[in-house]
Amino acid sequence: MTQATTRPNPDAAKAQRVPWLRSPLSFGGAPIGNLYESVDDDKAAAAITRAWQQGIRHFDTAPYYGYGLSESRLGDVLSDLTRDSYTLSTKVGRVIEADHGHTHHDDGFIVDGRRAHFDYSRDGIMRSVEASLSRLRTDHIDVLLLHDIGALTHGAHHAAVLRQALDEALPAMAELRAQGVCDAIGIGVNEEAVCLEVMPQFPLDVIMLAGRYTLFEQQHSEGVMAQAQARGVAILAAGPYNSGLLGGTNGPGSFYNYAPADDATIERARHFYEILAHSHTEVGAAALQFPLAHPAVLSVVCGLRSVAEVDSATARMQAPIPAEAWHALREEGLLRSGTPTP
Repeated sequence: MTQATTRPNPDAAKAQRVPWLRSPLSFGGAPIGNLYESVDDDKAAAAITRAWQQGIRHFDTAPYYGYGLSESRLGDVLSDLTRDSYTLSTKVGRVIEADHGHTHHDDGFIVDGRRAHFDYSRDGIMRSVEASLSRLRTDHIDVLLLHDIGALTHGAHHAAVLRQALDEALPAMAELRAQGVCDAIGIGVNEEAVCLEVMPQFPLDVIMLAGRYTLFEQQHSEGVMAQAQARGVAILAAGPYNSGLLGGTNGPGSFYNYAPADDATIERARHFYEILAHSHTEVGAAALQFPLAHPAVLSVVCGLRSVAEVDSATARMQAPIPAEAWHALREEGLLRSGTPTP
């Protein structure tokens, strides 16, 4: 493992601790780990290549995504590029093992013969990073995130998991940062509460927050966004479509928070489409651009699995959105008061 290179700071006000991550739109690597449907190697490689061609320079993945498949596919393509021309984030907290009897797909990843299990120990962190570096074909990770701590994932075991995260996992990650194996450390979660528990107890560089600070909802992230801004913690806003709810061109999707959406949720989502249609604004474009208006948000991480999805996301990021569109959403009570907009 070699010392990571130091990168210049293009925007100190917006990214005090991750100054070199320079991609407003990031490639989310869960879909190319066969999330919910299989993607062949060529299609995955084409999506990654297209993302690069379209100017995306940050790629996010995790061992959990396809039990190593997402990392390997990214490594296959990105290893042909100059290493300092892109940035990577991956995660720790699960260890991947061979399991030839594993043929069910309860986690959503359609991959046989491997499984993931939680391991927040110091040894588990070190083993996970070594394996990720090998799969990604690199000698350092730009952003290393502790994956899926919190009561939402661990329920009654949350207190014990949090204690181990603070006593073992995060200190081990800080050691790796000091050695230059990674440049920044943080957590990658789907809930606000654990962010507010960790931030006062351990200094973080970055938080990846999935689905909580989006066009569709801001009520479950007000505290973490304020604290992140005050503490100089960069936010990577993941899940901007809320599991596809606001991703459709002509109307809302049927999923929210990784599960079928209830009628009230779909009706509220439909309201976004009705309101934005008056200003000829695509909901997906507003969903991708919205988080970047917050001063703590460094990048929007959008899960992508195909060339068509990459092209759609990059076009949406560049689409002009009139001020009247944001005003109309506020007037209808679909954006919380005081929420910044582009």
